[in-house]
This record gives sequence, structure tokens and C-alpha cells, in this order.
Amino acid sequence: MSARCNTTATRQSCYKCNTITIAIALTLSPSAFAAANEPLQLPASTVTARMAKEDPKEVPISVSVTSGEELRSQRLDTLESALRNTSGVSVNSSGGPNDFNVLIRGVGSLYQMSMDDSSVAFNIDGVPVSSRSLGFGTLDVDRIEVLKGPQGTMSGAIGQAGAVNITTRQPTRTLEGYVRGEVGQKGQFLTEGAIGGPLSNSLSGRLAVRRAGYDSWIDNDQTNHPITKPRNEAYRGSLLWDLNDDTHILFSAERQQTERATNSLVLRPYGSHPSLDLTPGLFDDNDKTTERYTIKVDHDFANSRLTSTTATGTADFTGLIAYDSKLMGALYGTPGEFWVVDKSFERSWSQDLHLGSLPDADVFWVAGVAASRNERSYDTPRNTYGTSGAKFRDFTTTTYAGYGEVTFPLTERLKLTTGYRHSWDRKTYDGQYFAGSSAVDDSRKLTDHYGTGRAALSYALTAQTNVYVQLARGYKSGGFNDYASQVSDSAPYKAAVSKAAELGFKSETEDRRGSLNGALFYTRVHDDHLLGYDAATFATNAFNADTRTRGAELEGSWRFDYGLTLAASATYLDAKITSGVQGIQAGDVAAGNRTPDVPRWSGNFNASWKHPLGSLASLGETTLNTSLNYHLVGERAADPQNHFNLDNYEKLDLRAGLESKFGEVYAFADNLLNQTYDTYGFYSDPVAYGGPSRRRTLGVGYTYQF
Repeated sequence: MSARCNTTATRQSCYKCNTITIAIALTLSPSAFAAANEPLQLPASTVTARMAKEDPKEVPISVSVTSGEELRSQRLDTLESALRNTSGVSVNSSGGPNDFNVLIRGVGSLYQMSMDDSSVAFNIDGVPVSSRSLGFGTLDVDRIEVLKGPQGTMSGAIGQAGAVNITTRQPTRTLEGYVRGEVGQKGQFLTEGAIGGPLSNSLSGRLAVRRAGYDSWIDNDQTNHPITKPRNEAYRGSLLWDLNDDTHILFSAERQQTERATNSLVLRPYGSHPSLDLTPGLFDDNDKTTERYTIKVDHDFANSRLTSTTATGTADFTGLIAYDSKLMGALYGTPGEFWVVDKSFERSWSQDLHLGSLPDADVFWVAGVAASRNERSYDTPRNTYGTSGAKFRDFTTTTYAGYGEVTFPLTERLKLTTGYRHSWDRKTYDGQYFAGSSAVDDSRKLTDHYGTGRAALSYALTAQTNVYVQLARGYKSGGFNDYASQVSDSAPYKAAVSKAAELGFKSETEDRRGSLNGALFYTRVHDDHLLGYDAATFATNAFNADTRTRGAELEGSWRFDYGLTLAASATYLDAKITSGVQGIQAGDVAAGNRTPDVPRWSGNFNASWKHPLGSLASLGETTLNTSLNYHLVGERAADPQNHFNLDNYEKLDLRAGLESKFGEVYAFADNLLNQTYDTYGFYSDPVAYGGPSRRRTLGVGYTYQF
């Protein structure tokens, strides 16, 4: 061993460097540049960020796109993993199926107070869904687009920090499909498949199914086995009816169920083998089931397209959250587990009707109206000590909105984009809080109306490069605290108002091999939302605080002639809380504190290579497919009080497969560097706890497409 590797720290550094070197070598063999292939022919790329197919550089907002092929080759099997892999997006998650907090460019709720939080808009095939759906799988997804900056002028959904548009694969007139299976360490498995094609002269269909699961990487001290073994099932069926060349109706139905998933509340430091001390089987009844039904009608007129999207859905959740004996001992000095059961049922309905320009029109425009209603409960019927402290809460949210946006050419190179939205919200809340055999009732309502919008100028420096500047106003309506434990916690919190500015550029080479996009941005939020929680008393309060974010991002890619594609992105964020908040049980928040969960630096690098190997015996023509993905996240504050920081981490994933006429067999390594990093962190003086990530996982898989 060299002298440079004679200490433990240095050996670990050398190991990481050697691992990365070997992984890159597997992906980038010198033979990758052998002139054995035909020159690359690339189609024009498109995005649907504004609900119509457009050239990405013509859209005057920052958009990060993950294609379906990238989801599969990088094994981004959940929405959460796909967003964590997007530079500039932060995700706080404690592992439960109903607990996610998303920030884009450092903007979003400091902690979500309510399931109707509109920090980030989430749309699946044009239908608004809750951000609590991030645990869902990316089953048969065609692409994911992350729109950065205030949104709401192009569809019925509104997002103060941005929007995430998920587009699934639609039925086609050609028979096609795939099957895929994986097995890995720690009980990890996945089976999925899809098939679609014509059913008659005017009817096409598609069916996709998935079942997946894993064993928790956190053990139970009482059994020396995983604390739980979560399972997920998903089904989606679609029917496309082509009435004629101008009118199309899409029917879709989807169901997803997650069983036995739970929040990870692990005393820090985690140690090399994180564990909890809990009664076995506590999480066996944890369940979240979501259903969604949609009818989408498209009709083309001579110069416009009318789209109607009608959807209804339900979400049924039961979750037990537990503080184990070690955490309770650290908090109170007396070991003994404590658990609480939360139950929620949600029913939603939405209607979006918009009229817009046809693709490739000289003037882009869209105008629409939207309406939605959400009825939900969030109850805490029992805990370790019984039902004497039960809490029952019911909420409704009704929203109406009108919106529109237009991009108008001022000169041959200069374009003006303006958009406006006006929304009307009505929210109600009814609560009942038990203390022994007596109960206290509470009832409140809240109404609001507000305008949001943006204005942008874009200029074509060349046929391949555009620059743009944008000013936008965002809004996140006020509401009621889902987690209130008493009447005094149920006072409505204020709406949050943001003002954002962005200067950016988008460039693509003439042959479409390479692209480079960048932006500088600045956002101020007045009265952002903050949830105060005291782990010692289990009390929650809603507060408001001002924040400020400024930063820069750069992303680019290059596709070579010989099957090699390189892509990289980097984001710098300076996100701070600018107004102090007092009276929070977990501690006061000082002005100047860093916004939680937001690293100053984050980045991503991917190398994908498809290399023909020629004919191999009975396999026939074969291809080597490799994908290496490196993700870096810098140090970030754990909570608004900045009690402690979550360490920076690196995550390296590798996939290598051999493809032939019989399908593809591949091996994968997730978290190849074997790092344990925090998915979130919390503090209750003098105790810190959080959720440790899964460490290195190895596995194999098979996929066949037809």
C-alpha cells in the first residue's frame, strides 16, 4: 500500500477514489471511441411544460427533464428518488408514505403544515395531486418535468416554488410493452410490466402493473430482524378513443397501495448498524391506498385546441409512528416506547378546461378555468395509553381559478411572455379534542382571493441560443394546521407571498448533440409557513417567517457518435430565514438562520454508454449498456432553529447490462460508496434524531421490451 493510504481516513478517501475510478472505467472504456458505429442521428427534443409540445429553449422558464429511459437506466423507481436526483430540488422525508416536504431552489414550506400545501404543484397527466404522493413508483412513466419558479398561469394547478409534471405512457396504435424483474440485497425486489396497443379501429389501450418491496435497513433490537418489510403495488389502465382526426378521449384509472411503511425516528448518532427497540409487528397495519380516475378530452379546431380534464380520487391512510425505548430514554430519562396512530381519508375532485394554441403556432397562448374540491380528515384516534387523548379533524378546500398566458413575438428575435391567474379559495375546519371522557369542539373557516403571474422577455442570440429574463409573483394560501393537538393550535396561519426574478439562457448545438442551460435567480417570500413541533410534549404550532433565496444553476449534456452520453448539473443556493420567530416549543428561530434542508452546493453527473459487442454465440447481436450516476449534496441545516447540520454526502450508483434479442440482463449497485446520510433530522434539547439512508445494495435484474 502506498504511503498516501496508511491512515484510516486516507484509506477511506482512497477507497472512494478507487471505487469511482473503477466505476468510470467500466462505463468509459477506450473502445467506446472506436469508429465502429454509424454517426448519431438525433430527433428534435420537446417539453410539455406549458401543456403543449415545444422546443425547450423556446420556453422562458427553467425546466429540468428526466426521461423515461433515464428513470429506468438510473433505476429511479419512485418520484422521491427522481426528485432527489434533480439538482436544485431538496426533499425532506422520514420514510413514511405520507410525509414529504419538497423545496425547489430553496423555496417551499419550512415544514408542511397541511396536506393542501401548495409550495410545489404536482400533476400526473394534467391532474393535480398532493405532494404526499412522492412515495409512489414511477410505473410506466414517460417523463418527469420540474418547472422552477412560481407556476399557475398555464393550468389548474398552482405552485409557489415550482411544479412537477409527471407524464405516463399513453396507448398507441402499435402493439408494445415490456416486462422487468429485479432482486437485491436486504429483501429488495421489483416486478413490473406493461402492454398496450390497438383494440379496434378507433380504440387503443394500455395496462401497467408493478409489485415491489424491501426489508428495512433498520433492525429491531428485540428480534435482530428488520423493523418492517414494506410492500408496494400499483396498477394503471388507460383507454384512448379516437373519435376522429380532431377529437380524442382518454380514460385512465390508477391504484397504488403501500403497506407496512413507517417513519424512521432513530436516535443520532446512528452507528454502523441503525436499530430501534420496539415491540415487533407494530407497523403491520400501516397502509396507504390511493385511487385516481380521469377523463381527458382533446378537440382540435382550425387554430386552437380545447382540452377538458376531469378527475376524481381518494387517498386512505393509516400510519403508526413510534418513538422507541432508546429515543424515549434520551428524551425523558425513562426507557419505554411511545406510539401514536394517525388516520386520514381524502376525497378530491377537479375540473380543468383550457383553450390554447396548436403546436408550432407563431403565437403561443392558453386561457382556462379550473375548479377543485378536497374533503379530508386527519385523525389521531389512539396512542400507547388508549383513546383518552383522541383528536379528530375534518377539512375542506374549494378553489376556483381563471388563468392565461401568451408569448408574443415583438421582433424576429425578441418575444414577450405574460401570464396571470386569479384564484378564489374557501377552507373550512372542524375539530374535536378529547381529554379523558370530555371533549372540546372547534370550527373555523377561511376565505381568500389573490392574483399571481409572470412577465418574461426572451431574445434569440442565435438560432441555437436564447436568453431570457423573468419576474414572477407566487402565492401560497393560508390554512389550518393538520397536526393541531388542541384548540389553541388551530388558529389559521397566514398566506405566503413571493416575488421572484430570474435571468437565464438555453443553448443547443445545431446537430442537437449538446445542450447547456443556466440561470441566476432571486426569491423573497413573505410569511412562509413554519410548523413548530416539540418532541418532548408532542405539541404543534403554525407560524410564519420571511425567507430569501438567491443562487445559480448550470446543466448540460453531450451525446457522442458512439453511444456515449455525458450529463452534468450543479446548483448553488444561499437560502436564509430573514425574520425571527419566537414562541416555538422547540426553540426560537433567529433571523439569519439557514433555510432547513437546503445545501449551498449540490450537483449531479451521469455517464451512459451503449456499445455494440457484435454477435455472441446463440445470443446474436449484443449490446453493453452501462450507466453511472454520481450525486453530491452539501451540508445543510436540519431545522429552522439550526440546532445542528446534516453532513454532506456523495451517492454513486452503477448499472451494467448485456442486451440481446432475448432481452437485457443487468447488475446494479446503489450507493456504491456505502455512505449513511440523513434523509431528515430533528432536535429536542438535548436529543437529535433522524432517518438514516439505505447503505450499499447490490442486485441483478432482467428486462424485455417488445
